[in-house]
Amino acid sequence: MDQHGTAQLPRIVELDIGGMTCASCVNRVERKLGKIEGVHASVNLPLESARVEVPAGVSDEQLISTVAAAGYTAKVKAQPHPGAAPRDGGPAPSSAEADEAPAGSLLPRLAVAAVLTVPVVLISMVPAAQFPHWGWWAAALALPVVTWAAWPFHRAAAVNARHGGSTMDTLVSLGVTAAYVYSLVQLLADPALTADPAMEMSGGALYFETAAVVTTFLLLGRWLEARAKSRAGDALRALLDRGAKRATLLRDGAETEVPADQLVPGDLFVVRPGEKVATDGVVREGASAVDASLLTGESVPVEVAEGSRVTGATVNTSGRLVVEATRVGSDTTLAAMARLVSEAQTGKAPIARLADRISAVFVPVVLAITAVTFVLWLLLGGALPAAFTAAVAVLVIACPCALGLATPIGLLAGSGRGSQLGILIRGAHVLEDTRTVDTIVLDKTGTVTTGRLAVDTVDPLGDFDRAALLRLAGAVESASEHPLARAVTAAARRAHDGAALPAVVGFRSAPGGGVEGTVEGRRVLVGRTDWVAGQLGSAPDAEAAASFAEREEAGATAVWVAVDGALAGIVALRDTVKPGSAAGIGRLRALGLRPVLVTGDNAAVAARVAGEVGIAAEDVQAGVRPEGKVQAVRRLQSGGARVAMAGDGVNDAPALAQADLGIAMGSGTDVAREAADLTVMGDDLNQVAAAIALSRRTLAIIKQNLFWAFFYNAVGIPVAAFGLLNPMIAGAAMAASSVLVVANSLRLTRFTP
Repeated sequence: MDQHGTAQLPRIVELDIGGMTCASCVNRVERKLGKIEGVHASVNLPLESARVEVPAGVSDEQLISTVAAAGYTAKVKAQPHPGAAPRDGGPAPSSAEADEAPAGSLLPRLAVAAVLTVPVVLISMVPAAQFPHWGWWAAALALPVVTWAAWPFHRAAAVNARHGGSTMDTLVSLGVTAAYVYSLVQLLADPALTADPAMEMSGGALYFETAAVVTTFLLLGRWLEARAKSRAGDALRALLDRGAKRATLLRDGAETEVPADQLVPGDLFVVRPGEKVATDGVVREGASAVDASLLTGESVPVEVAEGSRVTGATVNTSGRLVVEATRVGSDTTLAAMARLVSEAQTGKAPIARLADRISAVFVPVVLAITAVTFVLWLLLGGALPAAFTAAVAVLVIACPCALGLATPIGLLAGSGRGSQLGILIRGAHVLEDTRTVDTIVLDKTGTVTTGRLAVDTVDPLGDFDRAALLRLAGAVESASEHPLARAVTAAARRAHDGAALPAVVGFRSAPGGGVEGTVEGRRVLVGRTDWVAGQLGSAPDAEAAASFAEREEAGATAVWVAVDGALAGIVALRDTVKPGSAAGIGRLRALGLRPVLVTGDNAAVAARVAGEVGIAAEDVQAGVRPEGKVQAVRRLQSGGARVAMAGDGVNDAPALAQADLGIAMGSGTDVAREAADLTVMGDDLNQVAAAIALSRRTLAIIKQNLFWAFFYNAVGIPVAAFGLLNPMIAGAAMAASSVLVVANSLRLTRFTP
């Protein structure tokens, strides 16, 4: 509560965390932070970050010190908005440099380990390569490998041991150290052990090659993981890098180039052909086509003119535009996209909790199994070398790398690919929701239809033909800003091949009634029945009235056109169905979803639209008020359906929040996007189907990862305990399992709708 007695909402802090290597590290950091009252943390291993919900009274320093107490480093993540220039004027580190840091630090260790391991293996395993006292050479060559090259494992194990914990690095460190120390003790106890080149091969008491090979394989796996994780996060970094760095500010008629992050709402800036739009805004001068593929995933440029909204980072393809900035910095659409993608990648799907629970007890259990394996081998009469080999193999094969990577690396790749396609997944839980939904409620206007009226039919009366009637009506309507007037004017221009319409004189508009004016000396009226009848002094005859009623009953909006005091015809307009709606609904059906159309329009309009896109008549609900949309979703849910809802307007937000899965169309309002779980930045139902397909595919990949991670450990540990697995092979298999999980996840980066 603040000083006024108002409850304060928790704030969100994002931390960069260093030193984490596996799922056990993630679990430890989350537990430590969770012990602070009111703090909830979600830690992501591939991103090496944490998203922490912090109540009032808890400082950033307290969070950092808590992470440090757990044995890791932490700092508050900097949050520059996309495209922002560095405040200090220095060069910003490139994404590539930042990403190569983990892989780059491992590469020298991997190179040294590989170079020294090859001769160790040769002289240890190939009799022809052995020479008197070769064991001392093997010990010397393996020493840098198991100390300096393996230092990341030893350091992490020591840090965790100091804090009373254990991780997969504990298993690696113990296994490698035990193999080397055991071998060295044997050699020191009997310096002549390898005096005869054939002696050790028959006795099998030295494991220098095992320690070296295991270290090399694990370093190779860790290096490949680091590189692959970098690739999985490329989409988000590419998204952030697409923001414009500079803007041409227009002030008092003079143009000045400034950093894009210095723009403030209300500033006018110029966008020339080929340049990026510096920030979100409204076009004040000019007309052009804007490439919005960054946001929508669609390659067709969008036509803009005065009054059109444009989004930062989109590319102006033709004419010069003057844009007024409306949203800057962290308020822009691009920043919001990056925020949603980052939050989704940091979040945890319910399925990930299973891996977390297992990893919390996994390492202690493996240590216990290792000890039991060693003791049982000795008690059952096994030789000391055989007992030792089995115990080391258990330590090495059990490392839960794949288990810790299975969920976050899949989510990282899937949400990153989604951002490239203009699909934003709000959180990891959405993946589970997309799997279960079986019904999708579609708002009509703006979702299935364009939300813009267009002339459908022109019915001339008397001596007028269609072209002449539309020319006169379009001319008088050209002076009006009403959406209906713009539709009539546009149709008239198209009918005359874009030729200019005649000028209107004495234009007058009657709100709610119609418009009138003089065109080429003729008095023209366009409007609704009551108003036109009042102006003419008589009602339409029965035949004309029947034609008018027929158009309205078919779901059109109809207006009268009168010329020189007599009715001249009827113009009917409709909200047009989007070109891709029918195909999109077909794809939704193919995904196993039942489409339901909900609209506030009358039944005739709803039935016509449903018929055009292939929605069954019994799945149409017309005349539904905004609050009724929520009730419609609840009725479906009470009937056992798992409901997704797609909409774009403020009036859709409550229903989007009520649905099991809310999908906002990106062309819609901010309120709708905030209430939704998924956002598609385009306005095509095909993209809605693609969003659901991508989410389901991501969940399937995560399940595959978890299956193989569990299967690998479930099979590998017993095989190793029975002495059927050489520690070197165990090390290679453990490294391969992690790489396999990452490679499987990277298949999502090639997902095509």
